[in-house]
Amino acid sequence: MPAPERIPTERVTAPLELLARGELTVRGQVREASNAVLFCSVSHAGEEAHCVYKPVAGERPLWDFPDGNLARREVAAYEISEALGWHLVPPTVLRDGPYGEGMVQLWIEADPSVTLLALVDGEEPEEGWKAVGPAELGEGRTALLVHADDARLRRLAVLDAVINNGDRKGGHLLPASGGRLYGIDHGVTFHVDDKLRTLLWGWAGEPLPAEAPAALAGLSAALADGGPLGERLAGLLTPAEVGAVRERVRALRAAGTHPEPSGEWPAIPWPPV
Repeated sequence: MPAPERIPTERVTAPLELLARGELTVRGQVREASNAVLFCSVSHAGEEAHCVYKPVAGERPLWDFPDGNLARREVAAYEISEALGWHLVPPTVLRDGPYGEGMVQLWIEADPSVTLLALVDGEEPEEGWKAVGPAELGEGRTALLVHADDARLRRLAVLDAVINNGDRKGGHLLPASGGRLYGIDHGVTFHVDDKLRTLLWGWAGEPLPAEAPAALAGLSAALADGGPLGERLAGLLTPAEVGAVRERVRALRAAGTHPEPSGEWPAIPWPPV
């Protein structure tokens, strides 16, 4: 897909209203995606922005997730990110579009000058980087896969642990203008079984960041029965999945550390980017 003419999303004053009520116009398709991902413009009440529209009709069935609800999981990931107060997921809504119900998410223009992942020689990362593990380069060559020791990434690792993200790849990390970082593509999340697969294992077993306990406590309170967040999640996930979110938050608060690979599920997604 050709690079879009940029619409400055940071100037959108009410992104959720724009995404939910605006007129969607399909401009192109992100063809490298495994499911249907349509690049659109959305306009409402004098505002306009670019967005991504993923219709449920374009979702490929997965053996371990129910058919036709990946879009809802993307919206649920946004809800959890907002409840944590970290705003790591772009504004996301569930609505009807040109090809039926789907997820609509504000388009984020990534800053290509920011490097968050790298392949390096040697067995240990340099200062400012965390090791993920060895990577096969072909012809018997290996390198060390590392990610930046970045506070924004660390928050994202906590979010992924809460939502049980089964597919945190490098291409799902979007450094944006103003020093912001966003994570995208959260369809493979919220399973009741441990499915955590990520490139952000550099902090495994280490204490959670200083701001995490308060954020998790706030999230736990918001998830209480009868609360607005619990009610919104009930429309997006099964009761068992909502219960599993509560349990993962409880476990993280009790442990006080980043989770480690379980050994029962591939720890790193493939392909990693």
